[in-house]
Amino acid sequence: MPQTVCSGTMFTTSSGFSPHLACAEPGEEEEDGAPQEDPGPAACLADGPPITSASLETLIQNLVPTADYYPEKAYVFTFLLSVRLFIPPSELLSRVCELCIKQQQLDQSPLDTVKVRKFGPKILQLLTEWTETFPSDFRDEKMVGHLKDIIRRIAPCDETYWKTLNQMLQKLSQRLALMSQGEESIVKVSLNASSISDKLVAFKTKPPPIQKDMLSICNDPYTLAQQLTHVELEHLSHIGPEEFVQAFVQKDPLDGTQQPSFSEQKKKTSNLEAYVRWFNRLCYLVATEICMPAKKKQRATVIEFFIDVARECFNIGNFNSLMAIISGMNMTPVSRLKKTWSKTKTAKFFILEHQMDPTGNFYNYRTALRGAAHRSQTANSNRERIVIPFFSLLIKDIYFLNEGCANRLPNGHVNFEKFVELARQVGEFMTWKQVECPFEEDRAILHYLHTAPIFSEDGLYLASYESESPENQVEKDRWKAL
Repeated sequence: MPQTVCSGTMFTTSSGFSPHLACAEPGEEEEDGAPQEDPGPAACLADGPPITSASLETLIQNLVPTADYYPEKAYVFTFLLSVRLFIPPSELLSRVCELCIKQQQLDQSPLDTVKVRKFGPKILQLLTEWTETFPSDFRDEKMVGHLKDIIRRIAPCDETYWKTLNQMLQKLSQRLALMSQGEESIVKVSLNASSISDKLVAFKTKPPPIQKDMLSICNDPYTLAQQLTHVELEHLSHIGPEEFVQAFVQKDPLDGTQQPSFSEQKKKTSNLEAYVRWFNRLCYLVATEICMPAKKKQRATVIEFFIDVARECFNIGNFNSLMAIISGMNMTPVSRLKKTWSKTKTAKFFILEHQMDPTGNFYNYRTALRGAAHRSQTANSNRERIVIPFFSLLIKDIYFLNEGCANRLPNGHVNFEKFVELARQVGEFMTWKQVECPFEEDRAILHYLHTAPIFSEDGLYLASYESESPENQVEKDRWKAL
């Protein structure tokens, strides 16, 4: 069924999630009643075992490069992704800069030129990774101020640092501008679709064919599956990794971090919510297209068409559109059309339903997703690299990972093992979303997908009852009410 976003902080689907991550028990972090000492940066990141927990201060220290040390790329991504659950990015960057100034003695004159020249490229590398992976953090002017301050301190040793910073800021500005344009276009499309859809809610009887139907726009299932993939990848391209944890940001009683206002939080998760709205729209569009035709044979033709579209989505690796189509066809106003369904060849539909069966925590789907992910890793073309996961289930997994494992352990340490698993899931998604769509755009089909009027739930029931009369008292009562 269509998915919803609750209060801007939780996403719901029809499945549960059992993290395969073994959450650390209090006894694992303490020995003879005493907290274990935090290992140093080099020991825990290069020569020692992976970090499972540490104090927030130690984790921040591990992020800070020196003349002879740079954190592993995986650590940088994991920590920058998860630390926003504890402190705002601007405060983190401020602490990083303070540590750099202290460790490299950047507030003294004269500077140790040899030492700073070894340190300079490393801090620039860290800042570059940060701006490229989490560009939305730098919409905050404080962040840019910290960047300029740290470069101002090391620039006397090498003027090329200013040039590197300017290039970094230029790329960041371009990336933020593209993000804003994309977000505005998605919001515009979403609002336009909503205003058009509202026009159909008022009908008290089945409306005349005031619109074109999908089959008049596109009667080739493969072509429609390709265009759906365009829409999916467009939405995915605007979702940053930080949005996956931003929905769970809250006040941390151990460090006093304040929860952002509701409006700020909604803005920081707006791309996620827009994507969930697209899923819902596709569900209702499929149901509307099936319920609209007056004749049973026409409705059966539409059903078979969407079954073929769903199959092509599966073959492409577009699981989100596949689930939206199946959900639309399983909505009660559609599923109750027994006479219509009797005229369709449903064997292929049952196979697809089996693939997306929620039984066993979506075991069949997860198996298919792993297969698509493996194909993507060994692919020679963008066509074979496409992996578009069932997004609401991905969000559900992340939500239950967050809820099922504490952010901090009883000794006050950050449960870093949890965030390594979080980064693994988000990192996988980030790899998939970077694939360029290999299919040529068809503007007429894309326009129809975004703007075609759709029925509300009541409108769907009304159209369904007009197509096939109510069969029991409950349906008759609802029809009268409509």
